[in-house]
Amino acid sequence: MNETTITIGELAKRSGVATSAIRFYEEQGLISSTRTDGGQRQYRRETLRRVGFIRAAQAVGLNLAEIRSALDALPGQRTPTKQDWERLSRAWQPLLQERIDGLIALRDQLASCVGCGCLSLKSCSLYNPEDVARRRGSGARYLLGDPSHAVLAEAKGQS
Repeated sequence: MNETTITIGELAKRSGVATSAIRFYEEQGLISSTRTDGGQRQYRRETLRRVGFIRAAQAVGLNLAEIRSALDALPGQRTPTKQDWERLSRAWQPLLQERIDGLIALRDQLASCVGCGCLSLKSCSLYNPEDVARRRGSGARYLLGDPSHAVLAEAKGQS
């Protein structure tokens, strides 16, 4: 090993990420390594910052496809800089707001009908009479974003 590369063990130790996760990130094309004649993985030192970027993006709630897309957008597959993080985090704000809004809807509707078609709650006769939400598709329609007032208005229009 030379001073510009580190082993997978050193990368794992310094990043706090298991070697299995590092190998997975590599399989997913998020990071890359070279191999020694003996087959040992060697990573450029800046891979440590790239792994940090991946972990931070995961902590924000992004999936690997979203993270890969962000990394692929960097010129020359370079390691993200502070400016890159600021630009990318601004671009992710609408996605995060959508997730926040979904969690708020879940919190607010968790104890009431969610438009799932179960017809087992007495309140469903108020929020989803005769399971009218099923016309919009399967699953918990209200939690998926179909507003109950719109579903009920459609049902009245079709009656």
